[in-house]
Amino acid sequence: MLTHDSRLGERFPDIAVRNCFGESYPWALCPAHEEVRAYAATLTAESLRGLEVSSVILEACGQLGAVHQCRHEKTDAVWAPAVVRLLSVCCCTACARIWQEDFHADPEEVTRGLREEVSRLLATGDLSLTEDSLAVGDMLLATRHRTTDALRREVLEGVGPGVRIVLHGTLDPWATGALPGLSPAASNDADAVVLPCWQPGAPTLDSVAATRTRLPATVDVGAYVTAVGAAEVPDIGAYVAELGKAGAAELHLYHLGLAGPARWHLLSAAMAGARESHQSHQSH
Repeated sequence: MLTHDSRLGERFPDIAVRNCFGESYPWALCPAHEEVRAYAATLTAESLRGLEVSSVILEACGQLGAVHQCRHEKTDAVWAPAVVRLLSVCCCTACARIWQEDFHADPEEVTRGLREEVSRLLATGDLSLTEDSLAVGDMLLATRHRTTDALRREVLEGVGPGVRIVLHGTLDPWATGALPGLSPAASNDADAVVLPCWQPGAPTLDSVAATRTRLPATVDVGAYVTAVGAAEVPDIGAYVAELGKAGAAELHLYHLGLAGPARWHLLSAAMAGARESHQSHQSH
């Protein structure tokens, strides 16, 4: 969890993600700040010091956004996807500096435009909206990807050579959170990308297949599956096997420490599905 630290975000709000209304997200450290990148790199290096590891999984190697699941969450399903995307755009001083110096944009105008567009979308009351009318979307996304790439490079310097690098991520370039959107350069630094596969069904399978198509053949696709969700997956073994057919080569289970004996059968079924998928690939 590289950029997810509420303690630091509350203590140092200037380096946290700040939305277009000036509100700070203390759970989300913005990678545009040198201090945040240095913290993440140091955290990684210190975590690995003196250990012999074959692989490292990087979570939250990017920006978190407006929606943050916690024990008193109020933002679940109350905003349209387009509103969540715009409220997750960071408008902190470091990001604004990039807009101004590298893209010659006026930060005040950009922030005002974001506020106006969020207000317009909210006024519609339509929770299905996925598009906005901003003219600076490419600049905002390029800024986020640039800072994410810088964060990843500095973190990997702390990992060192000869270690397999696994990134938590997703194909949606605008996604924020523990599994942030992949930048165009992300696959150059990864041996595998783990996708969120919490919800069984066609959309998740399609996402795995699309990611397998988009990523280089040298980068494996992993499926992050949970056995401790609020609703039990009806046939988790069959679901995992389907993920394998869609292109997932790795199974990542959440959360082994929370499953408890009553759900061990689900973990066993998931592993059986993964083995079935692996054997099927070998036979072909």
